Amino acid sequence: MNYDKFRVKPNSNVNLSKISTFDTGKYKSKKEAAAMLKENIKKMTELQDKLYAQDKFALLIVFQAMDAAGKDGTIKHVMSGLNPQGTQVYSFKQPSKTELDHGYLWRINKALPERGRIGIFNRSHYEEVLIVRVHDLIKFQKLPEKLLNTDIWKQRYRQINDFEKYLSENGMVILKFFLHISRGEQKKRFLKRINNPEKNWKFSESDIKERGFWNEYQKAYQEAVSATSKIYAPWFIVPADKKWFTRLAVSEIIVNAMEKLKPDYPKLDKKQLSGLKRAKELLLKEM
Repeated sequence: MNYDKFRVKPNSNVNLSKISTFDTGKYKSKKEAAAMLKENIKKMTELQDKLYAQDKFALLIVFQAMDAAGKDGTIKHVMSGLNPQGTQVYSFKQPSKTELDHGYLWRINKALPERGRIGIFNRSHYEEVLIVRVHDLIKFQKLPEKLLNTDIWKQRYRQINDFEKYLSENGMVILKFFLHISRGEQKKRFLKRINNPEKNWKFSESDIKERGFWNEYQKAYQEAVSATSKIYAPWFIVPADKKWFTRLAVSEIIVNAMEKLKPDYPKLDKKQLSGLKRAKELLLKEM
């Protein structure tokens, strides 16, 4: 797969209206994609085991999208083969009173994966320049009035870039995915949730309210992705109208990033090998 076409180059100006939401590349069927996804899950499982044993790098995977774009399903299917011991998933909701008494990156910093682990963010620190911006929630963050100026969003982009660069320079690999769904497909998925009693719980009236801000969100995403896609923390805009392709594309990108790390099991030195030999001899002598 030519997944590089989904990568947003640094300093580029993103226009979501010109980017396909239904592209499936060379893959024409769900069955074909499912076979490839299965193979990628197997590779990911093997790479994760080595990553965990090596205990040097951490992998942070960020998912952002409009409602019903498939974040939950993508996480569920793509990460299905990972060992829970080396994986952690965080879903960021409205900040608590305690979190609002700190800077917006405070709660994010606490949720970062340890070395050897894979961290998955279902929404993330980017909510600060998305929903907070669209609904002008910045005024509730107890910031000094002099900081609430017209440059605050540019400042947020700079802070996020600095934060992610710091993480990268300390051994964290960062992959950021924007699942790009069309307004028409979102409507179909909302109706499916409403018409299917087993999926009613997934729908909220607030989803319709947020849909009314579609254009504002598209603009906020465009600016945020354009300003924060860097070599050390790239954004990938993945078509999301076909769930089966979204999952395959995300798995391809993750596997490729993990393979580049070339993780391997730690090599034991002579002293450690000697200790293993003695342990084996003692075990064999047991009755």
